Amino acid sequence: MAVLSGPIGGDTEVTIEAEPVSIVSLSPTATEMLWAVGAGDQVVAVDDQSDFPEDVPTTKLSGYQPNVEAILAKEPDLVIASDDTGDLVSGLEKARVPTLLMPAAADLDETYSQIERIGAATGHEEEAGQLVEETRIGIEQAVADAPPTDGVSYFHELSPDLYTATSDTFIGEVYGLFGLENVADEAKGGDDYPQLSSEYVVGAEPDLVFLADSQCCGVAEKDVAKRPGWEQVPAVAEEQVHVLDEDIASRWGPRTLDFVQQVSQLLQEREDALPGG
Repeated sequence: MAVLSGPIGGDTEVTIEAEPVSIVSLSPTATEMLWAVGAGDQVVAVDDQSDFPEDVPTTKLSGYQPNVEAILAKEPDLVIASDDTGDLVSGLEKARVPTLLMPAAADLDETYSQIERIGAATGHEEEAGQLVEETRIGIEQAVADAPPTDGVSYFHELSPDLYTATSDTFIGEVYGLFGLENVADEAKGGDDYPQLSSEYVVGAEPDLVFLADSQCCGVAEKDVAKRPGWEQVPAVAEEQVHVLDEDIASRWGPRTLDFVQQVSQLLQEREDALPGG
């Protein structure tokens, strides 16, 4: 029975003639989705960035510079990637291998849609639907548990050279669920991932700083406090600099709920630490 996954970009559609049993994932987020919907046993190889869950079949395959010949050597009957880099889709199409593209989600609705599409494409529609529903409910509860955040601002650090994400990104939408104000929004200049100057961040006086560059770059709370001028930033002065798991914070898959719950918990702890909290 054919499985129709729906649009994969523009007006293109991908049709899978039978339930795939030899999937190659070139996207860490797609890998997490596959295992979360129960399709892990159908996956024969994942890219070099996929590291969750434990023991996924990580290989040297790259999602950034895909090698069609190396991918085909895995004898896939479905390839899932985030982007059509290096004419990946056309190269696999010549070998009659369908490709399902899962670009970076801009919001939660896209995340839910991608989970459902992976469920449909792999024969796990029911499990995908259940995962989406559980995630929705969990996120709603985490947001409801958080205190009011009127006027509370934040800076989300992607790298030590102060690249960040605006509210027009998936990361920004998560913080937006809580009503937090993103200090990067006024500096974006058309770039959803702008690089800010140290002077700009200090001048913006964020109440919260979230570090998503601890694993990659070793940045810790104490390092932020040592930056020139940063001692006057409210987040530093009030010990509201927090390390995040950068994979959870950047991948728009099933662990988005973990990200939302962590932010909710940190906001609750901040509220309790305030005078009269």
